[in-house]
Formats: sequence, C-alpha cells, structure tokens
Amino acid sequence: MIVLGVILLIIGFLAGIAILWTIGIVLVVIGVILWILGAVGHAVGGRRHYW
Repeated sequence: MIVLGVILLIIGFLAGIAILWTIGIVLVVIGVILWILGAVGHAVGGRRHYW
C-alpha cells in the first residue's frame, strides 16, 4: 500500500493531477499506520501480521 501511494504521488506530481496526489498521500498514511500496528503486535484486519 505504501508503494502504491508513492507511485500515485509521483504520477500526480509529474502529471499535475491533484486527486492522484491526494490519494497517494492517503494511501501512504494508511500503509504506515497499518505497518506500525502490525509491527507492535496488534492484529490488523484479523491477521497477526501485516506485510
């Protein structure tokens, strides 16, 4: 999810499309939150590990 967010950020920046930039930021933030929750041992979406 983090990688997809970064790709959308780059495409949005290069193409000048603001909605891709916004979606990219949201995906990166959600990906980082899920990564941190999984790293500290909380179950994320019914799974003990989130990749």
